[in-house]
Amino acid sequence: MPRTTPQTPFFHSLQRGKVKPGVLAGVIALLAVAGGGAWWYQQKQAASVDPSTSTAAKPGAQAPGGRGGRGGRMGPGGPGGMAQAQPVSVGVVEQRDMRVLISAIGTMSARATAVVRAKVSGELLKLHFKEGDEVKAGQLLAEIDPRSFAASLAQMQGSLARDQAQLKNAQLDLQRYRELLKQDSIASQQVDTQEALVRQLQGTVAADQGQVDAAKLQLSYTKVTAPISGRLGLRQADLGNVVNPSDANGLVTITQVRPIDAAFSIPEVHVGTLAEQLRAGQTMPVELWDREQKKMLAKGKLNALDNTIDTTTGTVKAKAAFDNADGHLFANQFVNVKLQVRQIDQALVVPANAVQNNYVYLVKPDNTVTQRKITVGVADGDYVSVRGDLQPGDKVVTDGIDRLREGAQVNVVDSDKVKKVDQAVQDAASQPRGAMRNLTPEQREKIAKMSPEERKEFFQKLRAERGAKGGAAGTDGAAATAPAQQEKAGAGDQTKGQQEQGKSAAAAGPAAEQAASARGEPGEGRDDRPQLTPEQRAKLEALSPEERRAFFQKLRAERAARAEGASGADSSSGNNSSNNGAGR
Repeated sequence: MPRTTPQTPFFHSLQRGKVKPGVLAGVIALLAVAGGGAWWYQQKQAASVDPSTSTAAKPGAQAPGGRGGRGGRMGPGGPGGMAQAQPVSVGVVEQRDMRVLISAIGTMSARATAVVRAKVSGELLKLHFKEGDEVKAGQLLAEIDPRSFAASLAQMQGSLARDQAQLKNAQLDLQRYRELLKQDSIASQQVDTQEALVRQLQGTVAADQGQVDAAKLQLSYTKVTAPISGRLGLRQADLGNVVNPSDANGLVTITQVRPIDAAFSIPEVHVGTLAEQLRAGQTMPVELWDREQKKMLAKGKLNALDNTIDTTTGTVKAKAAFDNADGHLFANQFVNVKLQVRQIDQALVVPANAVQNNYVYLVKPDNTVTQRKITVGVADGDYVSVRGDLQPGDKVVTDGIDRLREGAQVNVVDSDKVKKVDQAVQDAASQPRGAMRNLTPEQREKIAKMSPEERKEFFQKLRAERGAKGGAAGTDGAAATAPAQQEKAGAGDQTKGQQEQGKSAAAAGPAAEQAASARGEPGEGRDDRPQLTPEQRAKLEALSPEERRAFFQKLRAERAARAEGASGADSSSGNNSSNNGAGR
């Protein structure tokens, strides 16, 4: 019998919507069950993750030295948070006169330069100087073979003597002729002829005398002397060489470097001020510094400005003079020039290394720091002028700024101690830890005497030798597996031991930490000692207790950061595996 469907408006509407009430109710029930199951699974996963996370964070929060967890590490003051005092050095805010300087790049130029050349041709016989010596004007430098010039002089002197004798005879004859003329015993023409002969011989004698003088001058040129005072360069001719006046390089070059000048260029915006001060006769000091601008070479004064401005660069050339009494400045030497234009009286200044991005860290009376925004002015040496909320006598941090945050607790120490702590931490971080544990005392002693390159080569060779021993490697792997299994088996005992150790360390207080620092040991136990090389331990022995405490605080902070990164990676891998399991 065919099934009949009630012909009511309600059933007609259900057939038109193509959805049955039973199916709709089943779908709703299924969605409710799925949602409840997902919520229950998430609560279970959160419960399984939270205990391990809190357990991992708790020992870090209770570790000696205030290592802190994630919040403590990222809190104010850098690693360790507010409870850990960072070692810093400070400088004092002062009021002093500040110079307004113009910095430029300059080149030293000699006041005078002379190339010593031979004035006559001949063989070089002697040298009376050493390269680089300081010489005086007229000092003998070299000698040329004088024999040919001496012979020419002797010949000229002989001709002079002959002509002088002829002149003397002619003068005597003229005197006799004049007496006979007075007696009217001789013709006047003969007297006139004799007078002309005397004048002719006088001219010959004068010419001979000139030749003799020229020969003497040529002979004197065989002794080469310094034309000016100054510093000698390198020798350009050796003994036995035939030198000529036409030689381009000559014998040697002399440069006058006392005094010496520095040529440099300055921006044209300062030309008016400098020219006015030069006309008024004001002295404008100039300082010369080396390439790194760490050492001042000399002090002088501005001498002159050029009469034209270079249109391509917008600068004008200037020249300053320096005494160079010590002779440390050389011609064509590169220098950094600082020209003082004016001076600012009683400006507020701070050490230059205390400024970072227009901020300074001000040390408050409670040994905490706070940032103060400043406006930086002119710089003069190790100080810069500033404007801001600072007062003379305030203390600002100069070393250790990178480890600070707003409100961080600091421990003010000497700057040399801060540098020692930073260097010790860098050395500890750069040393291979696992390899150092497996070395014998003899090997460690050898490594302490090696350079960084030799030490790196030693460890590379050691790893290569261990890798070549296959059987030994397998044995080491098996031996390494056993301690790992023991460590896994006794994980609970180890956790309890760490908790008890934390309680005992907290009960011991600062006295235990000070005692450990005095022994040169870490504050958190003897587990840190195998990770230090003999060289690092020797450095620690030379540190004071405060420096050791700062060193180990920083070392613990770095290890806590690495441990936190490793635990974060493990937790993320665990979450991924859990999610994969849930997906399956």
